[in-house]
Amino acid sequence: MTTERIEPPFAADETAMLTAWLDYHRATLLLKTEGLGHDRLRERSVPPSSLSLLGLVRHMAEVERYWFLSVLQGQEFEEGIFWTKDDEDGDFNQVDTADVEADFATYRTQVELARAAAAGLPPETVGKRPRSGEEVTLRWILVHMIEEYARHNGHADLIRERIDGATGE
Repeated sequence: MTTERIEPPFAADETAMLTAWLDYHRATLLLKTEGLGHDRLRERSVPPSSLSLLGLVRHMAEVERYWFLSVLQGQEFEEGIFWTKDDEDGDFNQVDTADVEADFATYRTQVELARAAAAGLPPETVGKRPRSGEEVTLRWILVHMIEEYARHNGHADLIRERIDGATGE
């Protein structure tokens, strides 16, 4: 599947701008994975790190679910999609036998659910962190998600360059 990445606008209202930047970073992560076989997507960055491109995709599926469905919408989940109480880093640790197509489909589904959860809401909309009850605005969630993707896209840049020398934005 070819990923289309759209440059964020230079002028837009706050929600449109933040959403555009988030979508840009979502697309960037997928671009970093394009053209690689399953084994390459599972390759770890450098020992002892468990980072891999597939692990980053799985992790971001978890992050999308947490911030938009749990925090913003108040949905409760006992365990993660990929992590469990026995392996809280299962999104990264359990990639060796993972179903790559299913994991990418899960990621795309979580992104669509996140978009739907935030659609039409003003940035002042408040959600609550499940354990602490701490209030968090949609504005904060959007900014945090951009930061989270930007950091992990830097990891993806380095992993991809190590795998096959590919570089670029």
